[in-house]
Amino acid sequence: MNMMNWRQLLSAQRFGSRTRQTEQARSPFHKDHDRIVFSASFRRLNRKTQVHPLARNDQVHTRLTHSLEVACVGRTLGQLCGELLADALPPEISTADVGAIIQSACLAHDIGNPPFGHAGEYAIRDWFLQPAQGALLAQLSLAQAHDLCNFEGNAQGLRILTQTEHHPFQGGMRLTFATLGAYLKYPWTGNVEHLSTKMPKFGCYLAEATVLEEIASALGLLPAGSLRWCRHPLAYLMEAADDICYALIDLEDGLEMDILPYEAIEPVLLEFLRDAEIPYELQLSASTPAHKIAALRGAAFNVLVQAVAHTFIAHQQALLNGEFSGSLLDHCPAHLTHGINAAKTLARQRIFNNPRKAQIELGAYSTLGILLEQFIAASLATLENRELSFRHRRLQDLLETQVSQPADCAYACCLRAIDFIASLSDHHATELAQSFSGRIVGD
Repeated sequence: MNMMNWRQLLSAQRFGSRTRQTEQARSPFHKDHDRIVFSASFRRLNRKTQVHPLARNDQVHTRLTHSLEVACVGRTLGQLCGELLADALPPEISTADVGAIIQSACLAHDIGNPPFGHAGEYAIRDWFLQPAQGALLAQLSLAQAHDLCNFEGNAQGLRILTQTEHHPFQGGMRLTFATLGAYLKYPWTGNVEHLSTKMPKFGCYLAEATVLEEIASALGLLPAGSLRWCRHPLAYLMEAADDICYALIDLEDGLEMDILPYEAIEPVLLEFLRDAEIPYELQLSASTPAHKIAALRGAAFNVLVQAVAHTFIAHQQALLNGEFSGSLLDHCPAHLTHGINAAKTLARQRIFNNPRKAQIELGAYSTLGILLEQFIAASLATLENRELSFRHRRLQDLLETQVSQPADCAYACCLRAIDFIASLSDHHATELAQSFSGRIVGD
């Protein structure tokens, strides 16, 4: 039976680079972490929606603070699993290296998200599916049209990491293959049987298919179909860190935003502590509801991290064989799985349907529709053998502040425009769309 092996899976070779540099004071995987942190794409997450668009409360999570917290949980998971796997690891790989790989993948896991979070993803998808875009889609293959009509933040993230950031179309950030493998939650391209916004998630556009093939080959990922591979085992740890954080932190934000009362959140978090010590902060008269929730969340994190790590080790063989199904949290003790599902259900029912959130997300549709209309038209105009209009030249100038690669077909033109639009913060996207409508604000 074919199986993956840790020596290949933990490759320190860099995508897009044929030289290996001698590192001082940090491993190649710690260098990955630093490259992501210092990238413009990561920095822009500071003003991108996690759950609450354009929140006025500075304590509510953005994509940046969420990514930093996921990275903390991921690093702990990685180091703990590294310690438990010590005998199976290559001699040159330390437990800290495993922690750094997961930490880096977690930092990058939302780097491809557009403005306004998931609402922004739906807005981009729906724009391409409108009848008005029929002539545009007719210029594309079915696979190319699928990428646009099913815009996916995970695939956009891979494009940023390997193509558009730092070394444009020459390796991107030039991260190690191990970090890229841990990042790839969905190591396959999209389904191209028909166009719909209800397609399964995918992690790679057709434009990056050869990139995905190179990553899979370097890591020894097992093939699972055409342009489809089994996940890197460490991607399951990245996924678990994300699930743990957003399931619990969304509730904490709900309290901060006065959407959920403490009494609705406490029993959900106590479910995780059935066999653990209850935080003493719950008994202190000086503890506010925010203090109590923070203490409960921290204790729940500890329980969940331990459970996920031991589940990972228990299923190591199935992970290496590419036979593991579901998530690691699905295989944890039943009360922990139930607790995660209860937290997600509470957030979905009470937070995600909040009227203010819904109102702003509807505005996001209009905002991104305006931007797509303008920038895609300007990008497509470069394919015509005529002088660009003044408006299109100015739009091209804006595009080139982010993406310098020329586009030679309709598909590449659309991706070029999406690269720019997806990079915008919520505030920048809003201001830019307003300026197109004649509302101009000076410096």
